[in-house]
Amino acid sequence: MAPEFKALTTRVASGSPYQLDQSQTFRASSALLKHISSESDRKAAVSSTRDLLSTSSDIPDVEPVWLSLTTKKHIVDRHRLKPGKIPLPHSLNQSPTTTICLISCDPQRQVKDTIAHPSFPTALSSRITKVIGLSKIKARYKSFESRRQLLIDHDVFLADARVITMLPKILGKIFYQSPKQPIPVSLEPYKQTNASGKRVTPKAADENRKTLAPPLQVAKEIEKTVNCALVHLSPSNNTSVRVGYSSFTAQQIADNVEAVVAGLAGKYIPQGWRNIRAVHVKGPNTMALPIWLADELWVDEADVLEKEEESAKQFKIMANQGSRKRKERPLNIELDGDAGVVTNRAKREEAIDGEKNKQKKKRRVEETDLGTEIRERREKLREQKKMEKANMHGLEKAS
Repeated sequence: MAPEFKALTTRVASGSPYQLDQSQTFRASSALLKHISSESDRKAAVSSTRDLLSTSSDIPDVEPVWLSLTTKKHIVDRHRLKPGKIPLPHSLNQSPTTTICLISCDPQRQVKDTIAHPSFPTALSSRITKVIGLSKIKARYKSFESRRQLLIDHDVFLADARVITMLPKILGKIFYQSPKQPIPVSLEPYKQTNASGKRVTPKAADENRKTLAPPLQVAKEIEKTVNCALVHLSPSNNTSVRVGYSSFTAQQIADNVEAVVAGLAGKYIPQGWRNIRAVHVKGPNTMALPIWLADELWVDEADVLEKEEESAKQFKIMANQGSRKRKERPLNIELDGDAGVVTNRAKREEAIDGEKNKQKKKRRVEETDLGTEIRERREKLREQKKMEKANMHGLEKAS
């Protein structure tokens, strides 16, 4: 009896298959949160150590929830240090105690005055605990210990989009190997448009040009950036985005998952849903629960090669590699590009070896002839010496 097949995910009843099923997303989120809660309770019961400084009113550790998206092709061709942003319906930084450090262009006094302006929202300005310019970071935070302390003192780091590309060299790996990488925020004023709707580019010599947006616009951009999910793209076919915490409800996780998947498919993934292979949700130490799985493993039919075409291409590649690296890795076959015929290379090697052997034999014959002549000359010289000695001996007797 054949085994029964049970689908891992469910699809929408109507419409395009390239969309998430809300019920499937909610089920996966509920199961994941339940598993994280049970695992934390089990570890707390089994643990033999006890924190003497903890109290009964302490909040338990909150674990992040990640969305793992796998594509059929690589998303980008190189690593990007500047993260992308996707707005979330439920912010990851909604706590009023979250501290924000804002890295600005020089001079930093202009940004500080904007945040201290009466029209700037008080609830947001109280969370911005530090504003520091680019030159101040270079001067004050040269050592590794000072940069590490700056990283510990703040929960979120925002940086002006105009200086975000300069920060990796200044802040170093202590920032860019942690989840607190600086997030770009636009602090420039909006582009002005004329009556026809076209943007007006200000002149470089215009002294009245504003380099910083008004307080309300700055507050709006900061609030929007803090409430976004960060997308770190790398040259691979998988990307992970934080979509919530274990303290969220299942519906909040499901809403954030749908928003992130829609943002990735619409803005960051080439060819959109056609390039998505699988969508999972997981915790830091849990298995990945599937939400959506593709039926096909390729984007286009042209990506699938027939067996004959694939073998022919591999054969040509091997032949070309052999012609380039004959000394390192000789091949038993050789491809003739003009006639397209494969010839046996062993015969050619035998012919070459035969010629070499003939030359060696010829050299040996020549060497033997030369040795014979030398021996004959030596014998003649010896006979001449003997005759001279005999003549000299006869003359001595006669005298």
